[in-house]
Amino acid sequence: SSVEAGQVANVIRDKGRRAAVVQGNLAQAEVPERLIREAAEALGPVTVLINNASLFEPDEVGDITQASWTAHQDTNLRAPIMLSQAFARALPAGTHGNIINIIDQRVWKLNPRFFSYTMSKTGLWTATRTLAQALAPRIRVNAIGPGPALPSVRMDQAEFDKQARLTLLGRGTSPGEISGAAKFILSQPALTGQMIALDGGQHLVWQTPDIVEVTE
Repeated sequence: SSVEAGQVANVIRDKGRRAAVVQGNLAQAEVPERLIREAAEALGPVTVLINNASLFEPDEVGDITQASWTAHQDTNLRAPIMLSQAFARALPAGTHGNIINIIDQRVWKLNPRFFSYTMSKTGLWTATRTLAQALAPRIRVNAIGPGPALPSVRMDQAEFDKQARLTLLGRGTSPGEISGAAKFILSQPALTGQMIALDGGQHLVWQTPDIVEVTE
């Protein structure tokens, strides 16, 4: 929300840094370019773009609606691509930039739940790699794929804790660890087209019925 964004900006300012809040509906075609422009006007050239805004609503193949499909694709796939386009256009000549897409470990471990969401995130994972090809060498494009990080609005703390315990490492991740991964990506000039899965090994969990219920 704008209130929460303002609170974060105030925390940054209290630390002696500059911050500005820009806001828009990413489902609207003209918004990405405006957001990049307003951020640049407030703070100077934008050299890092982190695409974090996301829609995460449940559906399965039997109950997909046009509205759900379109909303997920617009927010989770089209908007990051259009923001990346606007970012690349606005980046001053001779300046190097970075784009980091926040995706989801499930793009490496598919399941049929949250169908529209998963399709949009797998699309963004493909876009991460193709944008890395298209925007090199001036702009690096990478991704972070969190596992359990924060409970969703449909999940209580006990359910979240159980999900985290079932990962290989018995834990999820935290917002601080995600920001740490972003800092690492920014510090590595040879890194592009990659995703770091901060998921406690969730995408590698192997004790599924097709394995544990057979002997070879």
